Amino acid sequence: MAALSSIGTYDPVVMNGGDASRAFPPGFCWTALIRIAGGRETRSTTERAMEGSATLRKATMTQGTFCFDNYDLDGITSKVADFGQNRFGYLVTPNTDHLVRLLDDSAMRSAYDRATFVLLDSRFVAKVVGLLRGLQLPVCTGSDLTARLFGSVVQQEDRLVLIGGSAEQAQDLRRRYRLLRLAHHNPPMGFIHDPAAVEQTLRFVESMSPFRFCLLAVGSPQQELIAQMLAQRARARGLALCVGASIDFLTGVEQRAPKWMQNSGLEWLYRLMQNPRRLAYRYLIRGPRILPRLAFYRIGFRDLPLTQQMPPPQPPQPLLNRACAPIALDVRRAA
Repeated sequence: MAALSSIGTYDPVVMNGGDASRAFPPGFCWTALIRIAGGRETRSTTERAMEGSATLRKATMTQGTFCFDNYDLDGITSKVADFGQNRFGYLVTPNTDHLVRLLDDSAMRSAYDRATFVLLDSRFVAKVVGLLRGLQLPVCTGSDLTARLFGSVVQQEDRLVLIGGSAEQAQDLRRRYRLLRLAHHNPPMGFIHDPAAVEQTLRFVESMSPFRFCLLAVGSPQQELIAQMLAQRARARGLALCVGASIDFLTGVEQRAPKWMQNSGLEWLYRLMQNPRRLAYRYLIRGPRILPRLAFYRIGFRDLPLTQQMPPPQPPQPLLNRACAPIALDVRRAA
């Protein structure tokens, strides 16, 4: 997921975690459960990760690596606010479901690989990684970032583009934040499979360029694929944010979990209770596939020098310590 392109440069950084048997209370055989859930695939992933720790290799999803940008909400806000309108970039916020689907969807992996910013959206993932690996991963949810931008960054006269959401929601945003230049386009359901609808969406965004922010709220992986197409066409200027259901939360169409559930990593449970028919498969069947990966994949940051990585290198622990080779900044980001 962290691979950007052939023009990237690579710095060897070792991210070392802890022993799962120390992280959990006695009597909880989490390591055994994760081995059972992972089956033979977990073993092969572990073997690949062991090979990667000895020889620096390109960090990709297929080689058992999750790498994120090292920003929490406060850290990314200033980066996003100062991005400008002279270049194009896009931001993705992978949650648990995205990480699971990245395992099987090569098109989605490609879109994530080329993202300007990759922010961990899941406190559940962060807590599991902290317990299993001893790593403190910063979390920045797309919903929190969207609310922060509208609350303290976006100005009345900023040019904004909203893809997805209803006309009523777009008008609600204009009224709530006194926006004067919000352009809205809502493509039809399943538009990603219709070349004409995709082209119409791309041209709409490009016709509004340069913009400060383009909010892609058409669900994953549609929004990430549209963002990648915009980058490939190189006509738009500004920062696109793949924000999913954030507009629904911001306009009150859906309610977020109480703060204590968010902070405890249980927001998924709240959403499941609100809509069990639609979300049961996602959270109860597909979601658990992430557990063996969090135990055995290499995990780290994309663009930080060794002195800023955490924690410091420690003696190798079997199975649970894996090298992560973060990718240096793409030259587009330094432009």
